[in-house]
Amino acid sequence: MPLTNGDVAATTKTQLAAGQELLDPTTAVDFLENDYKHQDGLDVHTLLDSKIHGGLTYNDFLVLPGYIGFPASDVALDTPVTKRISLKTPLLSSPMDTVTEHSMAIHMALLGGLGVIHHNCSAEDQAEMVRKVKRFENGFILDPVVLSPKTTVGEAKQLKEKWGFGGFPVTENGTLRSKLIGMITTRDIQFHPDPSDPVTSVMSTDLVTAPSGTTLTEANAVLSKSKKGKLPIVDSDHNIVSLLSRSDLMKNLHYPLASKLPHSKQLICAAAIGTRPEDKQRLQILADAGLDIIVLDSSQGNSIFQIEMIKFIKDKYPGLDVIGGNVVTVAQAANLIAAGVDGLRIGMGSGSACITQEVMAVGRPQAASVFNVSSFAARFGVPCIADGGIQNVGHIVKGLALGASTVMMGGLLAGTTESPGNYFVSHEGKLVKAYRGMGSIDAMEDKKAGSGVKAAIKSDAGKARYFSEGDRLLVAQGVSGSVLDRGSVTKFVPYLLAGLQHSLQDIGMKSLKALREGVRNGDVRFELRTVSAQAEGNVHGLHSFDKKLYS
Repeated sequence: MPLTNGDVAATTKTQLAAGQELLDPTTAVDFLENDYKHQDGLDVHTLLDSKIHGGLTYNDFLVLPGYIGFPASDVALDTPVTKRISLKTPLLSSPMDTVTEHSMAIHMALLGGLGVIHHNCSAEDQAEMVRKVKRFENGFILDPVVLSPKTTVGEAKQLKEKWGFGGFPVTENGTLRSKLIGMITTRDIQFHPDPSDPVTSVMSTDLVTAPSGTTLTEANAVLSKSKKGKLPIVDSDHNIVSLLSRSDLMKNLHYPLASKLPHSKQLICAAAIGTRPEDKQRLQILADAGLDIIVLDSSQGNSIFQIEMIKFIKDKYPGLDVIGGNVVTVAQAANLIAAGVDGLRIGMGSGSACITQEVMAVGRPQAASVFNVSSFAARFGVPCIADGGIQNVGHIVKGLALGASTVMMGGLLAGTTESPGNYFVSHEGKLVKAYRGMGSIDAMEDKKAGSGVKAAIKSDAGKARYFSEGDRLLVAQGVSGSVLDRGSVTKFVPYLLAGLQHSLQDIGMKSLKALREGVRNGDVRFELRTVSAQAEGNVHGLHSFDKKLYS
């Protein structure tokens, strides 16, 4: 007989199941599956029914936990970003001029994601950033920088400063497919006293080469044994046809998740353009630089300008994948899908530095946008990017759970070392970095994008994105500010990925594909959060605390 505080008390049946028959505990799971009529939480369709709950955003709900039967490290994060291209991780950096230039694009790709290079600069500067991304890592380098015997040591040093590497083959006439006569390395020229001397006076002639037709695996094996920095690939007449770099071999070891093209082993590169007629010229320059994915950058993507641009790109550049947007409704998405987009960006006014919803009274809460648009686009095989409103790991999880294939971050990455903003010390003595929305007055008045263009003040990305090129008075749809220093993305992004894996483990899903399927069939459940629930879910009741996110 049960005892309470040493006294005989009512039976457990009276206390817990008054009027009900007690069941065998070993049958609990069977009872839940077959006889229990109440499911926890809400399915995604009920949760996001705006007629019942209004428009929701990420903070308005939680994902309910599932069953853990695997380690977090087993969670697979590979996901499509376009119809043809998949990534190992679902993270993208936004095409903003205080977020993504070549350094961010390189490191996001190395970490398995993708950086989209902004277009608030001249077409030539943007193309140069694309080239830096494409040259950063290679399999066989099919277009190496080749020196002639007349090239001076000073010129070789200038090339090293321009390209960021110092190993160059020297051939008889200074071109590819001519006879290889030596190699120049950084050590050869670093301390050479006379910059006017020809490179032939300092180059190495004791070379290890591999014959044309050698596979990449075989060439990597030769390179790893040779103790050389570069491995020239030569034909039967000793003419150089390509090059292999030891640094690329090391990058393969250090960055196994890197987003690379399967044939060239170069990093995947994406860049943004507008939808003006002159952006067709910019596109040609970017395509010549080796661009893989073009992102049409507009705050409201459902326009005749974007539809015509999509059709133009798909006709003239069939090898380029096109991501359209931004959209927040099914009607917007349908027009772009019909025009031929390979991917969509979802979001309007939800970014941390965006005030479109406040100023224009147009937009949509991000959770409602992502679910409705991605559900529709999935019927046509078009992957979607949840763009905006991402403040933490939990928001990434929710965006992906609602159907997005990837998430795009601006403010969350703006404070990292690899972003192009300027560091300064705030009034509170904290290290911060400049960050601005592309609809801010600062961005719309920036003239860098118009360099070399007539009416340069009308040619920047900020105005083009918000259809303000012809306006006599600029109306801001973004703000300028600062964000706290977050260190390097090489530490911050792995933290985001580890958090994402642990979250999927809590939900009981071993992959992003399984998560989307679980949401679609109702196995993954959700719960609305009241204001009190949101307060309960954050730090509360402490006099002070230190919120350290990772170590």
